[in-house]
Amino acid sequence: MGDTWFHGDWAVQKAGGSPQEAATAMLRRLTEHAGLRPASRALEFGAGAGGGAVQMAAMTGATIVGLSNTESLNVRARRLAAERGVSDLTAFVTVGDEDYKELAAWPSKSFDAVLFMESVCHLSNKEAFFKAAHRIVKPGGRLVGLDWIQRPYGRHQTTDDIASLIEPVCEHFRLARPMGTLDSYTAMMRSAGFDVTHAEDEFAGELCMGSTEAPESWMTYEGRSGELIRNGKQALDAARTAGVFTVGWWSARRT
Repeated sequence: MGDTWFHGDWAVQKAGGSPQEAATAMLRRLTEHAGLRPASRALEFGAGAGGGAVQMAAMTGATIVGLSNTESLNVRARRLAAERGVSDLTAFVTVGDEDYKELAAWPSKSFDAVLFMESVCHLSNKEAFFKAAHRIVKPGGRLVGLDWIQRPYGRHQTTDDIASLIEPVCEHFRLARPMGTLDSYTAMMRSAGFDVTHAEDEFAGELCMGSTEAPESWMTYEGRSGELIRNGKQALDAARTAGVFTVGWWSARRT
């Protein structure tokens, strides 16, 4: 599905920009909020195939540590970093499925920023992750991220009504249940000790129809878990069309 797996800046895409241009604009926004610069050291949680980490390193000159629980993805990410000439600015680390709760591989106050792009939605204990992120971020450092969330929209206002559309998305994309909301993420960040300065629905008042790939890329995909991906796309489109699925982004500071 490509090297960049997250939604982009919706204003850029609405103005006619490509999904890749929108994703680059979103990365630029997030890295600016994270304060990344050549002297910075940041951790990206859930770096996937490395597209975001590699682009952030090239864009800012910061050192980016990408975290994944899948070594095959990290192999792909390291190859991409070499191709783009940023191997010296990136490291891709494989951790266990539960290691996100402590991030024990890193001492306290190790990073200038922690970033996540549509990865925390998979965690059953998001509170533990945000507490661990707070521990490893330096005072004054940032937590910045983007994630899938649910919301009431139009005629879909009740918990049961929203769940009937969101539950299939969680099932097919292996997301933790229940899917979070803009407010629940904000509350968890504050409880962990962060001062949340920005909490925004990227598609406020609109249907979230943006995607990093054209629909045919999903529906004709024949790789690993192809049927799961195709069924997931159908469930996701139903939730998008109903308006109950959206994407939020946050910027927070460790005081």
